[in-house]
Amino acid sequence: MKLFIRGISFLIITAFLGECLEFIVNMILARELGERGMGIYMSILPSIFLIAIIASLELPVSLSKFIAEKDVVYHRNILSQVWRMTIIFTCVFLLAATFIYSVFPFLAEYHPSVRWLTLLLIPIISFSSIARGYFMGVHQMGKIAAANFLRKIAQLLLLVMVYQLFSFETNMAIIIALCTFIGSEGVVFLYFMQAYVLSVRKMKGSSFKSADKAEVGKALLSVSFPTTVLRIFHAVSHAIQPFLIKAALLHAGMTDVMATEHFGVMAGVALTIGFFPAFIAHSLLIALIPIVSEKVSKNDIKGIHSILRQVVLITLSYGAPAVMIFYFWGDELTALFFHSTSAAYYLKLLWPYFFFHFFVMPLQAFMIGFGLIKDALYHTIWATLVSFTIIYFLGSLPQFGMAGVLIGMNAGAVLLTLLHYHTVCSRLNLTLWFKSSVRV
Repeated sequence: MKLFIRGISFLIITAFLGECLEFIVNMILARELGERGMGIYMSILPSIFLIAIIASLELPVSLSKFIAEKDVVYHRNILSQVWRMTIIFTCVFLLAATFIYSVFPFLAEYHPSVRWLTLLLIPIISFSSIARGYFMGVHQMGKIAAANFLRKIAQLLLLVMVYQLFSFETNMAIIIALCTFIGSEGVVFLYFMQAYVLSVRKMKGSSFKSADKAEVGKALLSVSFPTTVLRIFHAVSHAIQPFLIKAALLHAGMTDVMATEHFGVMAGVALTIGFFPAFIAHSLLIALIPIVSEKVSKNDIKGIHSILRQVVLITLSYGAPAVMIFYFWGDELTALFFHSTSAAYYLKLLWPYFFFHFFVMPLQAFMIGFGLIKDALYHTIWATLVSFTIIYFLGSLPQFGMAGVLIGMNAGAVLLTLLHYHTVCSRLNLTLWFKSSVRV
């Protein structure tokens, strides 16, 4: 428990500083790109995140879980096997991406450089994922926190430097914003590589044992594959969501420009503010995966009960005050970006969406630790289908419009959280109120 508290405390503090920088980054982007440019930028990002997810093969999750479960003498051999697998996968993915870009119109509606910029991201993310997964597995959360903070400050410095020195028209300003995003990932890659090399040098002087290749491959893929599918589905649904929302708003009577602006305000302002406290949930996710996995391997159910209670209390302690602030001071918060009554309206009505999502990430960490990642995938599919159905049908009605979109988003978040929570409690033989469901 002390290891968990120490790790999560460090992650939360540095993540808070990083989110403050992210907040400033989005303020700069909102002012430089404008409502239309922000809408286009936010429409491109989900596709880039999709590529990053595939490139990572979710190694930070699977490798951290496997490292936490195995004795330290196996770590060196496991890492060497993972490097070989990753290099092969990266080469195949680069060739596949190049072929897809040449044949299919993926991202073709944007500036041509967008497609080729994403190719740079593939090896950067793939190799960074190995170091990230290893440091998570050995509970070196300081390096994870430092890397996350470094990415935010690198992006901020690049944006400020470029936008202060030069003036761009909207399309080029969007390209510059994407370049700074990819550049910040490059900085993180360099940091992770030097930290990883130093750690491997220390391991060379200690004894080690060889892990079975089949066991390593099976253990990693049993987590990586369903987790990657989950993240891909999540990314694809987020890539589809802008077009679904725009289509619904067009049916409701809005023009294409109006629909793009409304989505840009919601995604670039309301969601940015609303998910600001989510750095705590993400910190919990990072810290929980190796700890829960280790306790599951030792069958320490009592310890997992205790951690679950702590996580729920932590989430309630920051989630409830956060959504109250969004609801009562939404106008003042959205004015930091630009004056828009729509942004404040969206922020206030989306409070259930934010509040319940704060629970989703730590609950997923428990499900990963228990090996229930397939259940998490099924939950996400059902919640997304329900959400998208409501978004389209209510959003298409003139009397609802964006209000219908917000109702659909809220419904999906509530359903997903309840499904995750019920599954975790069932696995631990607990009622929804943390009482044992097993009668003696």
